[in-house]
Amino acid sequence: MLSVERHERIIEQLDKSKIVKVSELSKLLEVTEKTVRGDLELLEQRGLLKRIHGGAVIVEEEGRMLPIAERQSRHSEVKLAIAKEAVKLIKPNETILMDGGSTTLAVAELLGDFPITVITNDLKIANVLLDKNNVQLIVLGGTRINYSSSLIGAQATEMLERIRVNRLFFGTTGVSLEHGLTVINSIHADWKKQIIKCADHVTLLADSTKFEKVALIQFASLEEVNEIVTDSRLDDKVKEMLGTQNITLQMAEI
Repeated sequence: MLSVERHERIIEQLDKSKIVKVSELSKLLEVTEKTVRGDLELLEQRGLLKRIHGGAVIVEEEGRMLPIAERQSRHSEVKLAIAKEAVKLIKPNETILMDGGSTTLAVAELLGDFPITVITNDLKIANVLLDKNNVQLIVLGGTRINYSSSLIGAQATEMLERIRVNRLFFGTTGVSLEHGLTVINSIHADWKKQIIKCADHVTLLADSTKFEKVALIQFASLEEVNEIVTDSRLDDKVKEMLGTQNITLQMAEI
């Protein structure tokens, strides 16, 4: 098993039980306890967990990156502010692709005042848009991944190869000037690589806590992003460094 696969399994176990033990992980992953301890050390360095004697626990911090349901309800006022800025970028009659996530869901809730076509693989987004008469909704089929509301599979991938959209709205787990855009799950990484290729204009929605964080798997470089919509709490040094990139930065006032 590759190290990245072990790391994914460790995060999945931690997401389920909130605590993991070295001895149990050693049996589950079929590797030595020394290897597990090395994995936990690396994951701690990336802010994904906190080591304790004999194992690890979830990081009890504001900016933790674990993909748990609680994270989607945090910073709701920030996500709404970012969503309001994102909607301003959409022109009537455009076709947009919306990836799953709490901030893109907030965008979906604000749509409906003018005619557009929305393509999504997310059931929550589809449900929000279902009764909006000005929104032509197209849902990509697939299989539900873990506990998320996103559908990913061969059907969705095949359709992605045939479509072209005016704009993509998507999120990420971490944004790093050095390491680009990263997520925890390899399936989501592959999916995000594909959706970026479909869009004329690529717009990342990411609150300020996501910046200078690195998850497990890189799926894109910053050069592949045309625009970032974030909040005004973004660190000044990060703003300055992003200014050297060919990226438009939209700031939502908080």
